[in-house]
Amino acid sequence: MESSDCAAALDPSIYHNHGADELGRFLGGAAHRGELALVIATMGNVNDQRARPLGATADATISLPGAEEYISGARLPTAVTISLADGLEAIDRDLALRLRNGRASDAPWWSLALSGSEWLPGGAGAPTRHEPTGRLEPILIDGLGRPVVATWTAADASQRWYIVPDVCDWDSILTWLVERALPGSVPGALRRARSPLALDPALQTPAEAAAHRALEDLEASYAEQRCRLDDRLEAAKAQAEPIRHGLLYGTSTELENTVAAVLDAAGFTVVNVDELLSDTTSADLLVSFGGKSRLIEVKSASGSASETLLAQLETHLRTWPQLQPAQPVDGGALVVNHQYRLEPDQRTGSVYTRPEFVAALTVPVLSTGELFEWWRASDWAATREAILDNAGNGDQESAVSAAQLSSSSPQRASSIRGARLRLLRRRFGFRAGPASCPTIRK
Repeated sequence: MESSDCAAALDPSIYHNHGADELGRFLGGAAHRGELALVIATMGNVNDQRARPLGATADATISLPGAEEYISGARLPTAVTISLADGLEAIDRDLALRLRNGRASDAPWWSLALSGSEWLPGGAGAPTRHEPTGRLEPILIDGLGRPVVATWTAADASQRWYIVPDVCDWDSILTWLVERALPGSVPGALRRARSPLALDPALQTPAEAAAHRALEDLEASYAEQRCRLDDRLEAAKAQAEPIRHGLLYGTSTELENTVAAVLDAAGFTVVNVDELLSDTTSADLLVSFGGKSRLIEVKSASGSASETLLAQLETHLRTWPQLQPAQPVDGGALVVNHQYRLEPDQRTGSVYTRPEFVAALTVPVLSTGELFEWWRASDWAATREAILDNAGNGDQESAVSAAQLSSSSPQRASSIRGARLRLLRRRFGFRAGPASCPTIRK
């Protein structure tokens, strides 16, 4: 088909018998009319799983007209963070939002780079190096600020190539091309097609012009607000994910550090015991709040937690006076990330379930799932209640009095009562009777 009258080119080729003639006629037609040649080209192949050759820095390339410069693409790891480049015009911002928000989370991205070509002579002699003359400008960037979607503009500004990754929503891209890119960059193509989208300002009524400006302002405002909210979401996820992953799936040092961060957020003064003693002979954390101190042992178990974990904490409590006589503790707590190979909703609610063992507990035993729920709700009172085990130390030592409960919000009172019930259940093995009265198992 004739290509010199086309409005845009999609995935053209510069190679003979693969589209070079059609691309040449398209570029010639645009140049003859004095129009911008608009091109959309796809980087990469999602189905290409071949290993990158030794020494290669790219997985795919797009050759540009003249064959003296090209754009290379290096496939990025999955779940890479993608954001909008600064200073985008309205048309490019619209495309950026469509590509970022409409793309599957597991779809790959390619980091883009512009390079010049190098020609080797047939006989002896130095190679001829051609530096790139065009300009590559980012539209979407990765976490290192490198472009993953970009425009390439020819040195004479006669061509603009939009480089997009493989596996895009082409319906969305074509809608953007017809409704935003062509009216803004190649309005002559729409006028030749007698398209109603060809809004020539000289031919519009005042009502049309006013409505058009209002629509553009609305779209720009929406894009700016959407971008701002997306940034807020990304910032919130970046803050929450380390705690969420550490509590629900972490082990060893990651788990200890995450528990320490949560207790610190709950108002505790937290000290790393290994750093305090310069060895690993005792518990993991020393926490204090309101004049009370507790030793915290943090453990993980891929399956059900061993009951010997409690014995380790009891040993640390017995030996603590010899290790730190100047820093007495009032008790301890065991925090366990149990069954961490299962999804959180598939795990048992309590770390230990054997009734005789639960009834004999003398210290709080908390699952990291419980800590996570309190942290997620910013329920620091329930966190402190659980660690300090006030529910098991008598009414005079309770951190929250009945008067405080009655004056607090119903949600807060319910949360604190729930924390107390869980502590009583762990400490004494009680269950709620028919009239919501505690029933003690003998």
